Amino acid sequence: MTATIALVDDDRNILTSVSIALQAEGFVTRVYSDGEAALKALLDNAPDLAVLDIKMPKMDGLELLRRLREKSAIPVIFLTSKDDELDEALGLAMGADDYIAKPFSQRLLIARIRAILRRTEALAVPVGEESGEEPQPILERGALTMDPARHKVTWKGDNVTLTVTEFMILETLAQRPGIVKTRNQLMDAAYQDDIYVDDRTIDSHIKRVRRKFRQVDPVFDAIETLYGAGYRFSEE
Repeated sequence: MTATIALVDDDRNILTSVSIALQAEGFVTRVYSDGEAALKALLDNAPDLAVLDIKMPKMDGLELLRRLREKSAIPVIFLTSKDDELDEALGLAMGADDYIAKPFSQRLLIARIRAILRRTEALAVPVGEESGEEPQPILERGALTMDPARHKVTWKGDNVTLTVTEFMILETLAQRPGIVKTRNQLMDAAYQDDIYVDDRTIDSHIKRVRRKFRQVDPVFDAIETLYGAGYRFSEE
């Protein structure tokens, strides 16, 4: 099935060139020139993935992402200016799946889009006989339950909404409780296409996951940091 990509940027040249490049790769595209115009459309008719510029008039990309995450977990890639490290960190902390600094290679953007879509598909194994495959088993670790087939996470019975990247990082940790996973191992699990991301990306995703769990359980501490080593999940 053809994937639909939403592009949100106030630079018409970027919208046009990226849209043409994506269409040439077989994607369907929708384009929006500012966050305000895009918000309702993205919520009413969600694309498979959204590419958001941070610096936009009316509603910038960070505010658009914040409002999207109140109701949606669609994958998001941020486009940032080369020196906007603070914006990158904020975007990841708010739930973006990835970011690319401008100026960027369209080939790199397409590779990142395909990587995230593959991760989304891996978590969306159909349930039932029509799929021709057995659904992925439900993972239970203490108070945590993860259902990959439904992309559903609960903690002590309460739902926790995770993005695709956050889900895969948590699943990697929870599969082997007590075992330390390095940042590189978590990168490999969440970014399976030899695409480089730095340590800060993984750290930001972990902080976001912890924050989401603490919204339903203020004393959540099942993800432990081992400084200089990585992270581990504890089911005690």
